[in-house]
Amino acid sequence: MATSVPVPAASPFSTSRRNPILARSSLTDQSSSSSLLSSKNLLLHLISDQDRGLKTQSNPQKLSQIIDAIENVAVLGRDSVTTGNSLSGTWRLLWTTEKEQLFIVQNANWFGTRAGDVLQVIDVEKGVLNNVITFPPDGVFFVRSNIEIASPQRVNFRFTSAVLRGKDWELPLPPFGQGWFETVYLDAEIRVVKDIRGDYLIVDRAPYSWTA
Repeated sequence: MATSVPVPAASPFSTSRRNPILARSSLTDQSSSSSLLSSKNLLLHLISDQDRGLKTQSNPQKLSQIIDAIENVAVLGRDSVTTGNSLSGTWRLLWTTEKEQLFIVQNANWFGTRAGDVLQVIDVEKGVLNNVITFPPDGVFFVRSNIEIASPQRVNFRFTSAVLRGKDWELPLPPFGQGWFETVYLDAEIRVVKDIRGDYLIVDRAPYSWTA
């Protein structure tokens, strides 16, 4: 007499077969993460010997390479929101094309000093941004701004005051200007920025907090 052998139904929690859609998604995520890390590392390598951008001013080939690397990072980060609370913090200049900042950094010796850290100090919740250039041991020049979130990656700003400060003196300067900047890439370590004038800025999170 023939007998039948029951075949157990497949469990919905079985891991013997991977969902091909989930598998492809996982591979895509891994590939994107790898591409982003590679692009970020290339960018940091390209700017590592550029003295915050001073050397790049006379090297158009290097400038082109750096801008290409920035654009690659921006493409990979185009869908991310970079104007949330993670934007807040003390950010330290690694590299820029901003001529005013580079002029001050290069010529600080005219005033018998040297430029120290160049910072952006942002508080999204309070709507405040300070651009800061330090002159150790006691000098500092900073420009205060109000900021407003305009989009997932764009911030509008308006300068409200500027101060040049020494050890025991302070010189207020008139505020000037307004505009916007876009943080095209942001992670726990660095920010990559493009602004209204077409300048670029790369900063990292400073290991300290600056206060006026």
